[in-house]
Amino acid sequence: MKDTTLNNIEDANYIINPKKFVLWLLIVASIMLFAGFTSAYIVRRGEGNWEIFNLPSLFAVNTVFIILSSITMQLSVWALKKNHLTQVKRFLGLTLALGLAFCIGQFYAWGQLTADNVFFAFSNPSNSFVYVISGVHLFHVIGGVLFVLIQFIQSLRGKIQSHLPLYTGMCATYWHFIGILWIYLYIFLYLYR
Repeated sequence: MKDTTLNNIEDANYIINPKKFVLWLLIVASIMLFAGFTSAYIVRRGEGNWEIFNLPSLFAVNTVFIILSSITMQLSVWALKKNHLTQVKRFLGLTLALGLAFCIGQFYAWGQLTADNVFFAFSNPSNSFVYVISGVHLFHVIGGVLFVLIQFIQSLRGKIQSHLPLYTGMCATYWHFIGILWIYLYIFLYLYR
């Protein structure tokens, strides 16, 4: 019987939390979605009728926002591990503010595009791809902002504890993913305009 208990404990080390598993499935699905977008972009660009235009300068500013927000998110995770709950609140609040700044910045970036006569139009696919790719990514960021907001509210209510870091860890994983994804998309759009 002792051996069976030992085997069950060893097996438990290989079991992933179902919520984390679902998060990773969503991340993999998102990677496949954006791989499809970027592949379609490259194929369509090669067919001609492709207008080259400058990306809005706010895309670069928004990239800085998303990088800084990823740093503050990681700082919140480290603070939680050390049980520094005041710092957790501070860093989650900063992550939330930077995430909102990114979202608002994307809308202003689209304003820069329209000011440069780059519209979402089926007549020129290069324009449409930029709006679709950045728009679908923004949808992912809004989901992340909501996740961070929930964690921030939980921290204000004192419901985040260092011995229960599951949701904060999942939030950080997703937030880092959308940050890395935006950096990839920005570099991709910059190089393949």
